[in-house]
Amino acid sequence: MGGRERLAATDPDFDPEAVEIDDAEVLSRLAPVVQEWWVEQFGEFVPGNGGFFTPPQKEAIPLIHEGENALICAPTGSGKTLASFTGIINELFGKAREDELENSVYCLYVSPLKSLANDIHRNLEQPLDGITTKLDERGEDVEIRHAIRHGDTSDSERQAMLETTPHILNTTPETLAILLNSPKFKQKLETIEYVIVDEIHSLAENKRGTHLSVSLERLEEMVEEPPTRIGCSATVEPLDTVAEFLVGREEPGGDPRDYEIVDTRFARDFDMELSCPADDLINTPRDIITERFYTQLHEHIQSHTNTLVFTNTRSGAERVLHNLREKFEDYDESNSGCHHGSLSKERRRDIEESLKAGSLDVVTTSTSLELGIDMPHIDLVVQVGSPKSVAALLQRIGRAGHQLGETVEGRVIALDRDELVECAVMLEKAERGFVDRVFIPENAQDVATQQIYGMAINDVRPEETFKSVLRRAYPYRNYDDEDWEQLMRYMTADYPGMEDKNVYAKIWRDTNDAPDGEHHYEEYDVGEHLIGKRGRLARVIYMTNIGTIPDSFTCDVVTRSDDSWVGQLDESYLDTLEKGDVFVLGGNNFEYRYRRGSKVYVDRTAARPTVPSWFSERLPLSYDLGREILDFQGQLLDRLEDGGMSEVRNWLREFPVDENSVRAIARMFREQVAYAGPESVATPDRLVVEETLDHDEYERHYHVHSNYGRRFNDGFSRLLAYHIARAASANVQVAVADNGFTLSMPLNRKVDIARVVDDLDPETAREDLRASLDGTDLLQRYFRINATRSLMILKRYKGYEKSASEQQVSSEMLLGFAEDLGDFAVVEETYREILEDKLNVDGIESVLRAMRDGDVDVVRTRVDSPSPRAFGLAMLMASDVVLAEDESAVLQEFHQRVLDEIEGGDADDSAVATDD
Repeated sequence: MGGRERLAATDPDFDPEAVEIDDAEVLSRLAPVVQEWWVEQFGEFVPGNGGFFTPPQKEAIPLIHEGENALICAPTGSGKTLASFTGIINELFGKAREDELENSVYCLYVSPLKSLANDIHRNLEQPLDGITTKLDERGEDVEIRHAIRHGDTSDSERQAMLETTPHILNTTPETLAILLNSPKFKQKLETIEYVIVDEIHSLAENKRGTHLSVSLERLEEMVEEPPTRIGCSATVEPLDTVAEFLVGREEPGGDPRDYEIVDTRFARDFDMELSCPADDLINTPRDIITERFYTQLHEHIQSHTNTLVFTNTRSGAERVLHNLREKFEDYDESNSGCHHGSLSKERRRDIEESLKAGSLDVVTTSTSLELGIDMPHIDLVVQVGSPKSVAALLQRIGRAGHQLGETVEGRVIALDRDELVECAVMLEKAERGFVDRVFIPENAQDVATQQIYGMAINDVRPEETFKSVLRRAYPYRNYDDEDWEQLMRYMTADYPGMEDKNVYAKIWRDTNDAPDGEHHYEEYDVGEHLIGKRGRLARVIYMTNIGTIPDSFTCDVVTRSDDSWVGQLDESYLDTLEKGDVFVLGGNNFEYRYRRGSKVYVDRTAARPTVPSWFSERLPLSYDLGREILDFQGQLLDRLEDGGMSEVRNWLREFPVDENSVRAIARMFREQVAYAGPESVATPDRLVVEETLDHDEYERHYHVHSNYGRRFNDGFSRLLAYHIARAASANVQVAVADNGFTLSMPLNRKVDIARVVDDLDPETAREDLRASLDGTDLLQRYFRINATRSLMILKRYKGYEKSASEQQVSSEMLLGFAEDLGDFAVVEETYREILEDKLNVDGIESVLRAMRDGDVDVVRTRVDSPSPRAFGLAMLMASDVVLAEDESAVLQEFHQRVLDEIEGGDADDSAVATDD
């Protein structure tokens, strides 16, 4: 229970909503010298004027002053950093002036990015140096030290921190885990009173956050008093879930620790608009669309001081910058740049410093600048294409307008019709305060392995202590005894044949007894179960192999016939390939046969491609936004039926979109309904299966309109393909997109796919989906990642570093052995991660239950050519799509077929568009 809730519980007249903390009260919480520095920085305080502190500062500073755990949610550039640190700095200077600070750490700042940690370190210098100078002028010799420690910190700097320890330490989750096992430095952490977790949403949703949550519970065991935990995020939902993730639990199975939420996510004004280069993205020539796009982008840049342009791929960021420089003489290396993860550290640092200085007119990027450094001069963010979630949109656009009171200005430009729909819904939901939920991985056995191993290396302790630390962390709050025993069997190597595979026990687990009746450890009771580390090199193995970020690599593609090299594929692309799939590489078609380690073996073929040859690092459409798009489509259909096109267009004009977008979206749905009927549009209560026959390629295609996001579609398509292949005894090809997926099979094979969907049982979906993964490259890759995280495969051992491809070879030899062991922790975690985190099996079960209960109908339609809403899905399977020009031609062909069917080929597109 938080402070305000406690007041509400004891005072029946207390109204939390009516409590308004004014600036004077906040200022009074600060020591006079801190007040003086603040006034010098932010202007003279005038009582009653308001606005002296930003909204998150006004709420957070008093909470931190009182030692309350707090989750601070506020837009980028609204003063979250100072909101978090001001109260802490105030307290530390107070202790320093009373000579109460030891040579140890008092505040721990944890960042997901090294660049963000570096930036915060620089930003801290201003208040710390300013306040120190003021005290020095008064004859007080007071110093608050701060330092940064992560993977780039030199050995000499680390050694210096032991001698002269920072009072504020900036670090990353991985380095914190190492410090908790550092024989000397871990003692420096025992005085920690504050922990700040920055950009907590980007950690909570993956295993880095899972690892951090357990590290914080281990820290809780070490410190003199429980530290105050502060989480910071710009865009996150649900707030209570993320707050509980931050604070953990007092006792396993108990309630979360007390916390307060500072929700000022929408304290800044946003000016956002979606635009489109044309109201007809199919028949307008591609070169005209491209020309209009760059002219529009150029005008945006020229009308602003500093512009940040986000694309959805690294290659896209490079291409946009190249084309800007080619088309306009206003841009060169002196005033424009590109920033993404494939560039060198030095190049990225140069761009970051130029952004901070405001010396670049425009910078293009993919995701690398979504979080991190403060860029005070950015006054416009342009997003090219859909960022796939409201949270990502707000995070990116929030990089603009960092000065207090400035309006955050963002422009989104969509270049295809599916993304137009996504972005229109996304911007409207962002304006209404909607944010996609964060889904937190639970009960990850690979992370548990690392943390239990680390604790065992530090000391022999009762088994209940290990279990308690783990279960107090939010991701393990439901971790039961069966999970624990599974983990113990793996960590003690309680399986035959493990040592023959060079997989050794990591811990011993025994009762505190000796054969002669004496017990080994005097501090523990006789018969108490204890755990300790095994192996002389345990600490070295742990310190050089922990972490949760997987290694990745590219695979060499070679022909089976003569072992000739034909190119490379990112290993992630192999997740989409099954034996027999045909893909394009270097302009030639190849049939995928199998992979061995880092080599992909193929056969040359003249057969048409069955899998799109592109691969991007785009984020997948979120499950929550997908459901909002379904709702949008249902509302649009209602308006189309009630008032025709004019009512649809008038409704769309209420969205933050330009006229081209209005007309393009309205036209697409008008054509969809005219061609295939209103029942062909997926809505919250309808999933659509659209069947087309391709007589030229002798194939039958099922386009499934299931707008529940990429992860859902990836899992649902695998589940359907698994059942269809068994029912029809046919090889089923799958292509997945954000708004649905396509299943293809030979024309002479037919299956009632709507009935197959209807017959899917939500109670067996997880088991069936798991069975569909058997023998896939997806399973192989994730087993390697989890075996490495679980220290079953060591990346580094006795000075040798094993590459990702070498790790893959090891994992291929281990997977069959591990699966035969039954209920093996690393195998079970691999399936859990794929099913829950990658394929959204929970969402699939939820939708299947809705189908079973009659809340979602499965509608089957048959059309001669793909419907407008299926164009994108059909393009994934089009054999002649290799270049953008080919894509445009195929789209035009699809579209003309639709128009011919609607109007008998006599009416042009404009007539269809204006028909009410």
